[in-house]
Amino acid sequence: LQIKEALQLAQKPHQNHAKLLVALKSTYNQLENKEDFHEKFIHFLKYAMIIYRREPAVEHVIDFVAKFVTSFFEMEKDSGNNWEGEDNLLLNCVFNFLLQSHNANSHAVRFRTCQLVNKILGNMPENAQIDDELFDKINEAMLIRLKDKFSNVRIQAVLALSRLQDPNDENCPVVNIYITLLENDSNSEVRRAVLSCIAPSARTLPKIVGRTMDVKEAVRKLAYEVLAEKVHMRALSIAQRVKLLQQGLNDRSDAVKEVMKKLLQAWLQLTEGDVLELLHRLDVENCPEVATPVLNTIFSLSPLQDFVQNCKNLDNRKLIPLEDLTAENVLYWRCLCEYLKSKGEEGEDLLEQMLPEPAIYADYLSSYLQNMPVLSEEQKEDFACFENMMTKEFIGQQLILIIGCMDTMEEGGRKHLLVTLQKILVLPATSTALVSLLVERLLSMVKDDNGKIQIVAEIISEVREPIVAVEQPVDAAEIRKRELKLAEIKVKLFEAKAALEECITLQDFNKASVLKEEIIELEHRKNDLIKEAEQPEIEEMRVEKSDPETLLKCLMMCYELLKVMSLSTGINPTIKEITESLILPGVTNVHPAVRNMAVMCLGCCALQNKEFARQHLALLLQVLQIDNLKVKISALRAIFDQLMLFGIEPFKARRDNDSQSEDALSTENCEEESEAIEEEDSATVHSLLQLLSGFLDSEFSELRTEAAEGMAKLMFSGRLISAKLLSRLILLWYNPVTEEETRLRHCLGVFFPLFAYANRSNQECLEEAYLPTLRTLLNAPATSPLAEIDISNVSELLVDLTRPSGLKPQSKKSQDYQDLTVHDSLAMKICNEILTDPTAPDVRIYAKALNMLELSSSSTENLLILLNDILEKVEDKLCQRAIEKIKMNLTKDSNVGKDHSERTEETGLSERIQDTDTALSESTAQNEEENEDASQMPFNEGKSKESAKLKSTRNRAGKGRQSAAAAVRSVSTRRTGTAAKCGFE
Repeated sequence: LQIKEALQLAQKPHQNHAKLLVALKSTYNQLENKEDFHEKFIHFLKYAMIIYRREPAVEHVIDFVAKFVTSFFEMEKDSGNNWEGEDNLLLNCVFNFLLQSHNANSHAVRFRTCQLVNKILGNMPENAQIDDELFDKINEAMLIRLKDKFSNVRIQAVLALSRLQDPNDENCPVVNIYITLLENDSNSEVRRAVLSCIAPSARTLPKIVGRTMDVKEAVRKLAYEVLAEKVHMRALSIAQRVKLLQQGLNDRSDAVKEVMKKLLQAWLQLTEGDVLELLHRLDVENCPEVATPVLNTIFSLSPLQDFVQNCKNLDNRKLIPLEDLTAENVLYWRCLCEYLKSKGEEGEDLLEQMLPEPAIYADYLSSYLQNMPVLSEEQKEDFACFENMMTKEFIGQQLILIIGCMDTMEEGGRKHLLVTLQKILVLPATSTALVSLLVERLLSMVKDDNGKIQIVAEIISEVREPIVAVEQPVDAAEIRKRELKLAEIKVKLFEAKAALEECITLQDFNKASVLKEEIIELEHRKNDLIKEAEQPEIEEMRVEKSDPETLLKCLMMCYELLKVMSLSTGINPTIKEITESLILPGVTNVHPAVRNMAVMCLGCCALQNKEFARQHLALLLQVLQIDNLKVKISALRAIFDQLMLFGIEPFKARRDNDSQSEDALSTENCEEESEAIEEEDSATVHSLLQLLSGFLDSEFSELRTEAAEGMAKLMFSGRLISAKLLSRLILLWYNPVTEEETRLRHCLGVFFPLFAYANRSNQECLEEAYLPTLRTLLNAPATSPLAEIDISNVSELLVDLTRPSGLKPQSKKSQDYQDLTVHDSLAMKICNEILTDPTAPDVRIYAKALNMLELSSSSTENLLILLNDILEKVEDKLCQRAIEKIKMNLTKDSNVGKDHSERTEETGLSERIQDTDTALSESTAQNEEENEDASQMPFNEGKSKESAKLKSTRNRAGKGRQSAAAAVRSVSTRRTGTAAKCGFE
């Protein structure tokens, strides 16, 4: 069999390569001059190596070549000869050829070279050894190829080096460059290749874990697969385990969530299927919010009946004995009950096997909570005592949550449970950590708002003013009276005893019997008087408690009540009394926790009544300015909630009308007074908004976030429209200072597209904010963080958000009745801005923005006049070309504007960008070519259009070229902004 014939046969899909190997090897062994064979073999191999596309025929040839050259290595291994054996000449020859070819100009040759090196090394046996010099050459060549500009060459180089890495060597160059690629390579498929090859070690494990936060779903998925298959749970810290589960189970991708099931199954195998042991290794006390979805995922993997039958902790009462309660088994019990309840009828039947009657459970819960320890100040400083207390509180919380799974339809059981919960809340030993849950469960069983108010008011009264036994001082006259009475009884007793002796002497036994009974009665009276004198007089009375723990408990109960009350209930006399006696004094309490809870209660009360809100706004504003951070945040939330519900109108300055002077006022005076009132109202609103918006620049990120979220809610609900505030929110979103503030950026990232595309007036507000925002950025000093923002990207975002085609369908109908669109108006403003200073460097940004606008035919005439003026005054060639392009589109025909607005966003933008951005860098062009080719490779299943040029967070975050849904997706890119600098896409 000749080489050419063998390689031709190898191309066929169902060809038996093993037979071809034997036949070609037989030919090779019969040859005396093997060099001629080597030359021909390399010659025919070149035909396959110049083809870049992953054609099946070429792939078959590459596979056959790799198997053929390594088949001699296996013979050498069997015969016991070393690497320098005569039959390894072909392998050496192929390697030498590949190492000479790896630096070829053709990316196809470079790709096939790396692929062959990978396959040859992969086909070698496990214990294979190669010459040190050859090892170094391969290593050096592949390390160079890891920096290749084509991602598919890098991928094959990564795969080729997988067997050459040494995880035990801290300075291993392969591991070093793997880590670099894993963190910095812009191509997700390269990162995937590294993940599949890199050996887990103490050094590489944090990098593998880091890829679970990659922006690409495929990379995240593979990272979890690697952790499930290659990494033992003990190699991860508890914090890492919890973080992995939290991220994976909450991932947006269903594929990642499916892989999480594999990871959990792998971890369960390591604990021999013991779910409680797995929970123990997750430290559930500190992260029950992670343990709950973990257990729900585990429950979904097997039939429900299995888990119910395997729940061995329950006794014949369907309860876990109090002495056997642990954080793990009680959480497991609670989660299983909740999971069964969520499964409807099927789960309800099984739930009966897991829970006792409500009355029995109420007594069980009461017996546990009554024995909760109360720590002294010294014990609180002892870590062991404090930890034990925390564990008991956690168990108590889980037991309280189980009440939610119970069937409380039966009247007797429900009443017993209600009474028990009330008794527990009144107990002084009940921890504040349990109060909220207890009240929540209690109120869930009472339907009527007035009934809820009555119950909570009674409990608050019992807690704050408990009945206390007080020793009463005895009056001196009373003591003297008691002593005289005792002396009288003693005299009578003495006389009776004397008479008794006389009767006995006279043998008058009838009289003696009567006297004996009289003596016994006198003795009892004497003893009672003596005891009465010894025991102090105790009287039960109510004593008001004002310690911080008691006040906090009462305020927490009040807050839970106010949270569930209907807004239509209003402030009845009971709530008013609680407000005056508990909430308002609590706002001025010296303890921050009490103040914070009081402010939260005050905020909830204000939502019940507009007048109450108006009266107490000043108090909340005062708290907002002088209290500590946590209380300020609560006050800020309360104020925004009130503005959302009532608007700004109720909070304007109130005036008392002077009825006596009203008749005397002239019409002119009335007008003057009306103007003064309007000015006063305007000043009030302005000062309030100025105070609230001032927190957007707060040094505390929490306050910035709350202020931004509140402003966004007010604007989205239509309670507030302000281009100035909108501009500030945009600048805050882009500001590098907020890069780590995930919640703030996510909130604003969701708000902008939803707000913009809701209606035209919102887009007009954004249009009004366009120029002030760009001017702020253009005028920002070099030392300001705003100087780092990509102004062009901000412009793109605002253009995209004001796009008429992005409006909701119902909003577009109103658009049809108006001649000019928002983009038409924006185009006029941009043109005038260019004409104010045609030589300014920012003219390019404005010209690019003009090219991206969706212009209607209504604006053509006026716009062309402005464009002609611009062409006369602007000297920048790139700007001139952009303006000419716009003119050409406008003058083409009367329907161009309409057609233009109907284009899809991506197409329109790509055309404009290709026409105007002519100065693309060479590296960018190369990467575009690379990514086009990469779509043919197996590691590019998603056909991701990636740029190798890393962009900053702000550039990627505000992509102004996407639709509303895509704009929301872009937020996730911003959220991972920190990691982006390390190479996330």
